[in-house]
Amino acid sequence: MRVTRFQLLLAATAVLAVAVFCLSAGTARWIMLSLLFTASGLAAGLGVSFPEWGLFGFSLCRVRTMQKVVSLTFDDGPDPASTPALLDLLARRGVRATFFCVGRHVASHRDLVRRIAAEGHLIGNHSFAHSRGTNLFGDARLRADIELAQQEITRTVGRTPEFFRPPMMLTNPRIFRVTRALSLTVAGCAIRCYDLRGGSAQEMLARVQRRLRPGVIIAMHDGGVPAERLVNLAGQLLDKLDTQGYRCLRLDELVACEEPA
Repeated sequence: MRVTRFQLLLAATAVLAVAVFCLSAGTARWIMLSLLFTASGLAAGLGVSFPEWGLFGFSLCRVRTMQKVVSLTFDDGPDPASTPALLDLLARRGVRATFFCVGRHVASHRDLVRRIAAEGHLIGNHSFAHSRGTNLFGDARLRADIELAQQEITRTVGRTPEFFRPPMMLTNPRIFRVTRALSLTVAGCAIRCYDLRGGSAQEMLARVQRRLRPGVIIAMHDGGVPAERLVNLAGQLLDKLDTQGYRCLRLDELVACEEPA
């Protein structure tokens, strides 16, 4: 099994702790050990929140390509209050996206999920319950939650998802153990639009512009965002991508553009 960056962090922390213990004494020893463990814990904590660091395992956040292509993804739906308006926009613009759907929403809005798939978009697994405590689940509970969402999506559209995005994009070693066992690829992103925070479109577009590169995955939300705001933000983002010559692809299409290292 491939050694993760988290395992390397633990090993380095242990080696440095032994060195500090052997080479220092008294108050200085305890201060240095406290600083070491604090820094190590901070790095691990940030790694939970930033899947692009790959601390616990590989998260798909960007593909290597020189083509001006990106993948636009939407989380937390389907939402009957906003997803239909977004689908109308994407249809007008000829754009295919990836929707990371919550299993319990799929069970409640099957016709909407079927519309998403029928219009050529890809559906990914965003857990069944989208619990804020997902990152604390043990392996068995986490697997049950992911599998239940897989079943609901497969039953609804006849295709089993290949990609899993953890709630809030928080990761830990269990996420990668379980998804590996289920043959799922963990999908993060290179650009978070933070559209749930209520900032202006200009702020969101400036954030996108700073990180826009060929092959990046962009994350927005269709769940929990008012339809008018969602369409406005997505429309302006598509305008910016068009202006700069970028094409939007589904996540599986983006992966197919990966070029050799």
